[in-house]
Amino acid sequence: MSADVQDNIAERIDALYRSDSRRIFATLIRLLGDFDIAEEALHDAFRSALEQWPRDGVPANPRAWLVSTGRFKAIDGIRRRARFRPIDDVADAVEAIVDESVRFADDESIEDDRLRLVFTCCHPALSPDAQVALTLREVCGLTTEAIAQAFLTPAPTLAQRIVRAKAKIRDARIPYVVPDAHELPARLDSVLRVVYLVFNEGYSASSGDALTRVDLSAEAIRLGRLIVDMLPDAEAIGLLALMLLHESRRAARSSAEGEIVLLEAQDRAQWNAALIREGNELLSRALASRRFGAYTLQAAIAAAHANAPASEHTNWAQIVALYDVLLRIEPSPIVALNRAVAVAMRDGPQAGLAEIDAIEGRGELAGYHLLHAARADLCRRAGDAHAAKQAYERALALAKQQPERRFLMRRLAELTPKGGPDAAFRHDRRSSSAATPKSRV
Repeated sequence: MSADVQDNIAERIDALYRSDSRRIFATLIRLLGDFDIAEEALHDAFRSALEQWPRDGVPANPRAWLVSTGRFKAIDGIRRRARFRPIDDVADAVEAIVDESVRFADDESIEDDRLRLVFTCCHPALSPDAQVALTLREVCGLTTEAIAQAFLTPAPTLAQRIVRAKAKIRDARIPYVVPDAHELPARLDSVLRVVYLVFNEGYSASSGDALTRVDLSAEAIRLGRLIVDMLPDAEAIGLLALMLLHESRRAARSSAEGEIVLLEAQDRAQWNAALIREGNELLSRALASRRFGAYTLQAAIAAAHANAPASEHTNWAQIVALYDVLLRIEPSPIVALNRAVAVAMRDGPQAGLAEIDAIEGRGELAGYHLLHAARADLCRRAGDAHAAKQAYERALALAKQQPERRFLMRRLAELTPKGGPDAAFRHDRRSSSAATPKSRV
């Protein structure tokens, strides 16, 4: 086989790992019953593919081949370790894997395995934070560092949380199943929270070279659709509406060079009209139920942006009112920060700065780069170059995502243009927030 063909196969394996490794991992957990064994089997399977496919060719069903190979690698590993364990334990472990293997190649079962894994990771025996952290790590493949950034939690603390959660699942023999219909409502809140955080990480990556991670957003939407089909709860519908309305703007959110394009500067012709229509229809369904909550209210805010024909026609008074309701049912500092930006758009930068001062006065979000970025922009708009520079520098020190860092550096450079320190303000007084929480971009 030529070197070019081998390179093409290696690239295909790499692409398959990026697109399907977590689905394969979820199926291996179903077959093997253990997170760590399944993780090892997954990597063994891809290692075997790198060795065998360039020589033997790519199999007709690559995903099934990888599942099968991983399963056999795990059985071999169990047998190799047999001398350290009672023989009956080894026989039982191997027999359980063989008995469960009859369904491993079924496409529908493989596709549903990630949903099973989500509900396993969100079992009520685990703490809420452990549920979310474990699902983001094991279902979606986020790094511990990325999850820690989403949680505003130290990475070692997050790592220990994940280790303890996996041990709890193993020791308590938590089943790898989708709950029965009567159990679903009680389990849904945690699952929706997980899906929402996965989408957020895909919509605006917490770190790295790219503004977005399409794979995570697409996976969150896929899981959201599965949940709505299975349990058409108002908040599940509202969350799906929220994700679709945000996703509709993806193509316009960055330039061809990967630089951030702010909401008011986006080409609305690039927004996905079909996703907006679907999001609006789902939002109407959720609102009509009168049993909606925070996700539906956020979807209503996203709809106010998506349905405005131009930035200057955005109904900021309606958006502030929606944030007022959202704060009553979900009094979080992130919601308060988003509301502060909306207040600034309605009433001017000084009004927004007063809201941000109140958030900081409560000792909240001191290490959150978007708070300092929002403050910097409002100071810039208010004409306070010194305060804007300080806030931009603080935001830059905290930001982990490269497009955001480049954006903040450009804003810093604009504070002292060739025309003098006030030129940037004269030029930009009408522009809106430079770097606001994820729902704005």
